[in-house]
Amino acid sequence: MTEPSSYHRVTADAYDAVAVVYADLARNALDGFPLDRAVLAAFAETVRAAGPGPVAELGCGPGSLTAHLRDLGLDVFGVDLSPALLALAREAYPDLRFELGAMEALDVGDGRLRGIVSWYSVIHAPPRDLPAYFEEFRRVLAPGGALLLAFFESEGEPTTAFDHKVTTAYRWPVDGLAGLAGEAGFTEVGRMLREPGEGERFRRGHLLLRSGS
Repeated sequence: MTEPSSYHRVTADAYDAVAVVYADLARNALDGFPLDRAVLAAFAETVRAAGPGPVAELGCGPGSLTAHLRDLGLDVFGVDLSPALLALAREAYPDLRFELGAMEALDVGDGRLRGIVSWYSVIHAPPRDLPAYFEEFRRVLAPGGALLLAFFESEGEPTTAFDHKVTTAYRWPVDGLAGLAGEAGFTEVGRMLREPGEGERFRRGHLLLRSGS
């Protein structure tokens, strides 16, 4: 992992401070959200159809979603900035691999991955930095590899910072995020917008994308 930026340190420290509470909340985060599970299942089917190969969950936190992806038949490992969350992930899922790392500087060779899931993890990246994330995703994905993004959608507003419970995050217009990915060489396969559920504040956005050749 490269030397962390101030943004990385702030994010990692914030999640370290609430790691146990966050892990408890994340453990059942998919319960009651069939559309979210359907998007993940569609991603998994897309990856499996392309043939065997590793998948990275970037911003994996305590590992519950990584385990869900494994249960969907994927050869998956997790990457996160927070040492405390990674310790909890390794304890809960000792059969899975979890690595310390930054999403825009992955310790992965060119074209090695079949898929990437970024489930509410690019939300903390300052908007000016996000193009570098997509360039890195494109670098490590094999041609035709799948990228799944989940994020807070801005509901007609421009990209907007908000008071996330852990640390500053951003809501994105779905077209704006798809456009940034397109500039990095990704093609949109599909999108899903979900209205807020009980206890949620914002609309949820999901983009399934494919890396170019």
